[in-house]
Amino acid sequence: MSEPITCLIVDDHEVVREGLRLSLSRSENIRVVGEAADGEAAVTLARRRKPNVVILDVRMPGMDGLAAAKEITSEIPETAVLMFTAFAERSLLTRGLESGAKGYILKEAPHQTIVRAIQKVADGDGYVDPALMPAFLTKERENMLTAREREILQLLADGMSNADVAAKLFISQETVKSHVRHILSKLEADTRTHAVAIALRTAIID
Repeated sequence: MSEPITCLIVDDHEVVREGLRLSLSRSENIRVVGEAADGEAAVTLARRRKPNVVILDVRMPGMDGLAAAKEITSEIPETAVLMFTAFAERSLLTRGLESGAKGYILKEAPHQTIVRAIQKVADGDGYVDPALMPAFLTKERENMLTAREREILQLLADGMSNADVAAKLFISQETVKSHVRHILSKLEADTRTHAVAIALRTAIID
């Protein structure tokens, strides 16, 4: 039998830590080697125990999960960080990945999802809770578009024609058409109306 995956649980609520510890105790290949209630204690414990995975709450008093993730991943690169959050906010997701986290799971995730996430990040892979994928995909699509493309898309959503957009932005109609072609391609949209609908639905534009 292979060595169990060692985990450190970090959350400022004792009841959450206890629930997660009990849940993970049902898995033969996962062993909890410590708990911490804030970011600073998490970093200290991670240095000492060097777990395979740190399950890290995003929002905590003092040093939050994002700051702790940054320290842990830079100091102990062999330890994978799995962000554990009650929030599906796009900005938090992006900042979590920028801080070096390998994965993201919601606190309400079922036992199997949490175990799968731990196994994936311990193996060096990334993992995003399926319930969080719409927010991730929105961010990915938004990042695909340049600031000018988003600006043009917003104007199209406001009902402007290519000529109107060209006049407003002091560019040629050919340039507008070129931008629209890129927008359609990036959003995998068939028409301008389709592109606007996708952008509105995924909050790329208001």
